[in-house]
Amino acid sequence: MRAVWLTKFGSPEVLVARDSPEPVVGPGQALVDVTFGNITFVETQVRAGNGPYRPELPMILGNGVGGVVRAAEDPKLVGATVVTSTGGSGGYAERVAVDAAGLFVVPRGLALDDAVALLADGRTATMLTDAAGLRRGDRVLVEAAAGGVGGLLVQLARAAGAYVIAAAGGARKVAVALDRGADLAVDYLRPGWTDQVGEVDVVFDGVGGDIGRAAFGALRVGGRLVVYGLASGTWNDVTVDEASARGVTLVRPSPAPAELRGFTEAALADGAAGRLRPLIGQRFPLSAAADAHAAIEARVTVGKTLLETSPVVGHRGS
Repeated sequence: MRAVWLTKFGSPEVLVARDSPEPVVGPGQALVDVTFGNITFVETQVRAGNGPYRPELPMILGNGVGGVVRAAEDPKLVGATVVTSTGGSGGYAERVAVDAAGLFVVPRGLALDDAVALLADGRTATMLTDAAGLRRGDRVLVEAAAGGVGGLLVQLARAAGAYVIAAAGGARKVAVALDRGADLAVDYLRPGWTDQVGEVDVVFDGVGGDIGRAAFGALRVGGRLVVYGLASGTWNDVTVDEASARGVTLVRPSPAPAELRGFTEAALADGAAGRLRPLIGQRFPLSAAADAHAAIEARVTVGKTLLETSPVVGHRGS
């Protein structure tokens, strides 16, 4: 099979596609023929050697895939269209061996590519909105609102009855955020961008750094700062004591595995029902994983970025 290997840390070009051994399927596992692989911003950081963890090399990146079960101990699973996490590696490949208990059968009415786009981002967005305790009438600021998680947060917050202010970088991404359903969208690359925001009740901070700190300044007493990402390269440095002094609750969700499964199932169900629409902004063939990483790092992507192992006939995009 073909797989994309990381043999040393560095620029996107260190990702190399090559013929690779077939995955070995152990007890309790299933073999999945991969159609789509999920790419995350964190994976670009790991590849560069400055991510939140530093794996042993060589390895195959990729922690989310969608495809068809080729083999499993449970014969009922064979032939099922599924999405699943890989356990942290192995996803940039034509086939992957995964824990069968971690499979999610794609619900009727949801295209496989959309299901892969919702696997990690939908789970995260659903978890975050639950942790924020959104109330009807809340003013909510969503950072990186043109991204995979951000675009879903906009939709979920609107569905909860909030007034949603989207913050994104550049005119194109501001337009994307408005298309996702935001009531107002601002460009956080412009000086004084928080002046357009006013006071808010909730901030979803997936950027960190200076943008995350500026967003913290927009929170009113009783507000909630939900921290979940570091797209800027650094986490938001607001401390619990600093937040408390301003009457703000600092929220860093850490759900149990069973809760994460519930959030994933909820996101997939919402997608099948048309209540949650992922934006798949760009697709790359498996052999061009390096190009996908380069595009993400250049900040030119919107929504979710997917790898395709082969041309797919009849799939529905967003």
